[in-house]
Amino acid sequence: MQGNLPPEAQEKLEELQGLQDTAQQVAVQKNQAETDLNESRNALETLEEVDEDTTMYREAGELLIETDHETANEELEEKVDSLEVRLETLKKQEERVQSEFEQLQQELQQMLGGAGGPGGAGGPGAGPSPGPGA
Repeated sequence: MQGNLPPEAQEKLEELQGLQDTAQQVAVQKNQAETDLNESRNALETLEEVDEDTTMYREAGELLIETDHETANEELEEKVDSLEVRLETLKKQEERVQSEFEQLQQELQQMLGGAGGPGGAGGPGAGPSPGPGA
C-alpha cells in the first residue's frame, strides 16, 4: 500500500482489494457449480439410456451402495435442481460484487482527483492500461 494516500483513500483501496478477493472466490465457486451441474446433467442423460433392471450403485463417501433406477433418477434430478439454484445465486452474487467494485473504484478515483486511481488497482473486469508512449 502507498503511505502517501489519505486515510479515506487507503480504506477504499483496502475495500477494493477485499472485493477483488471475494470476486475471485465467487468465480471459483461458480466454476465448480457449473462443472458439477454439467456432470449431473450428463449422468441423468446416461441414466435415461440404461435399462431399468440394470444393477446400479451410487457413491456414499468411500462406499458404493446399490440403488434402483427410480431412486437414482430422483436423486440426480434433485441434485440438478439444487445446482441450478446454486449457480443462479452465484451469478447474482458475482454481478453484485462487480457492481460494488466498479462503484468503489469510481469513488476512489474521484477522491484522488480523477487521476486514474492508484497504480495496479485493476480489479474484476478492469481493462489493460495503456503502455508508455500511448
